[in-house]
Amino acid sequence: MQRHKFIRRVLAVVLCVAIGLGLGLWKAGLAPVWAGLISLNAVALTLYGFDKRQAIAGGMRIPEIVLHLVALFGGSPGALAGQELFRHKTRKRGFRLVLVGTFLLQAGLIYGYWRLSRG
Repeated sequence: MQRHKFIRRVLAVVLCVAIGLGLGLWKAGLAPVWAGLISLNAVALTLYGFDKRQAIAGGMRIPEIVLHLVALFGGSPGALAGQELFRHKTRKRGFRLVLVGTFLLQAGLIYGYWRLSRG
């Protein structure tokens, strides 16, 4: 039961931080899409750093599904940067493949949208 409360709190904090940062960047003049992507990537980077710190300290960890979901919703560049910067989850081949696959899928979708929008 303790783990579920921790996961819910982490998700609530992540959601609040992402929304707050996104709104702040939007009010500062960025387009909403860019503000959202920047905030998600900042959150992904922070989550990787926090999870690495918890791993070293032996504390409660961020579930892998949370890390994957943040990457899937647009935070994959921040997740990849956090993985390399903090040397976190670099030995877990399956985790790394899912993250790189998510990044490549998003890059492909962006490229496809760009090609279609050019006519």
